[in-house]
Amino acid sequence: MKVMIIMGSKTDENVMQECSTWLNWFHIKNDMVVASAHRNPDKVRELIVSAKDNGYGVIVAAAGMAAALPGVCAAYTSLPVLGVPLEGGMPGGVDALYSIVQMPAGLPVGTLAVGKAGARNAAVLAARIFALSDEAVAKQLQVFKDNDYKV
Repeated sequence: MKVMIIMGSKTDENVMQECSTWLNWFHIKNDMVVASAHRNPDKVRELIVSAKDNGYGVIVAAAGMAAALPGVCAAYTSLPVLGVPLEGGMPGGVDALYSIVQMPAGLPVGTLAVGKAGARNAAVLAARIFALSDEAVAKQLQVFKDNDYKV
């Protein structure tokens, strides 16, 4: 299983690299892709609809401002979608946070903190999900929890 990290803009990579770095530390394969819910929704749909068949077990979707991407991803899949709000509109990324956390009932997006803290937590939460069925990830997660890690 692997994680798809999808973001709406290439400029989001500097924040979402934090997620990829920690997923690599947990020995979880991951791919970063850029696809905007607003600028190229067909590409988003294609990526998300085929995600499970392509070996993905979790989707981390990062977006700022209107932050539609995580919700759009959740609409197209039954995989867990973890949303990382990014700064870009209102100070502190509060607009993105509200957009992601306020999903309608029945269409959940696990919403993390704004920015790099949220990107790191998305990796840790993905590791917790994978640890349920992957003993190697479970062991690495325990090392992390014991604060005996180096990145």
